[in-house]
Amino acid sequence: MKGFKFKGIKANIKKDGKKDLGIIFSTRPASVAALFTENKVVAAPVIMGRERIKSGICQAIVVNSGNANCFTGAQGIKDAQETARLAANALNIAEALVMVASTGVIGAPLPMDKFRNAIPELTEDIQIKDNQGKDKQHKEKRGKDKLKKETQGKNIEIEGLEDFAQSILTTDLTMKLVSRKCSIRGEEFSIAGVAKGSGMIKPNMATMLAFICTDLDISSALLKSALKTACDLSFNRISVDGDTSTNDMVLAMANGMSNAVVEESDDALEFQKILNDVMLDLSKMIVRDGEGATKLVKIMINGAASAEDAYKAAEAVSHSNLVKTAIYGEDPNWGRITAAAGRSGAMVDPEKMDLTFGDVALVIQGVWQGVDAEKRAAVIMKNSELDIFLNLNIGNFSDFYYFCDFSENYVKINANYRS
Repeated sequence: MKGFKFKGIKANIKKDGKKDLGIIFSTRPASVAALFTENKVVAAPVIMGRERIKSGICQAIVVNSGNANCFTGAQGIKDAQETARLAANALNIAEALVMVASTGVIGAPLPMDKFRNAIPELTEDIQIKDNQGKDKQHKEKRGKDKLKKETQGKNIEIEGLEDFAQSILTTDLTMKLVSRKCSIRGEEFSIAGVAKGSGMIKPNMATMLAFICTDLDISSALLKSALKTACDLSFNRISVDGDTSTNDMVLAMANGMSNAVVEESDDALEFQKILNDVMLDLSKMIVRDGEGATKLVKIMINGAASAEDAYKAAEAVSHSNLVKTAIYGEDPNWGRITAAAGRSGAMVDPEKMDLTFGDVALVIQGVWQGVDAEKRAAVIMKNSELDIFLNLNIGNFSDFYYFCDFSENYVKINANYRS
């Protein structure tokens, strides 16, 4: 990816000794857009970020795990600002071009001595020298045909990306990253997305933390529009436990260092599809890695009277602990699903409902299809992924949600989170 550098190191912020401080750096200022949590209790990086994002330009973002820098008052803001200043000075860029993000335990102040000690290592050799950049571009051009063949539908290798992805994890068991080569009007560009999230997932705009980087040339206004649309179709359609974090942030940077440009409406539509796919993939990774989760489930609502009703029904099913525990127990308890839709506020008629697990119909026009149907559905539920279709048969509107099951391990993880 042209002009972006990623890095993650161990700064001893976390107790487990794993990587906990990361950076994304663009060798030139990039267009930027971001969405933040709608929780009224917000962390210092969110407060600072809401102001800095107004410029539409960013060059670096520093992210730490192990400490949320939330409920830390005026000192928390000062610490977030100092983190940005330390990185800016080390990178020789303006402080206003540095964003910060944090994730971890709420309430404790940032251990700023560890930041002061670690940021020189974090930023060391991170800038790309001109001759190295030219050599790299030459090599990429020379091997373009081979690259296309080898990476079609796969992640491309980006130096430092996995280290960065590791550095932002908390209770996550897996890294969440996507990196691809794409093209607009025949011009290639790269896009990479990294996220963290495993619990406190019921976002009102994003997820715990997510970062999208591309060397595409696009304005901050178009980037923000695309980001919001993609967010609504991805991070706003997932649930692990129905909680929204204080630190939620999704941020996208585009430095324009490839030859691909988004200028016309057709270009914007093409980029929108690409961004939608990248962010939906990241969202599904988060749900798969939900705390204590064993299954990824998609609930598809069809035949709703309105778009709002379709969303309400999908959201209610995905947030239902009774539904989630039944999924974990591989019990096709269809009554919990229809009941959740019934209390969602959506217009429903029980006598018109159709409910299907995969290709097995459990309810048709409000009539239960019997024990044999449940036995076939129970077999399907043993898979790690499950599609559930609920047709309300009232109108023409549809919506979806991804969610995970709910196991005893979720309770154990969160009971011991601060231990």
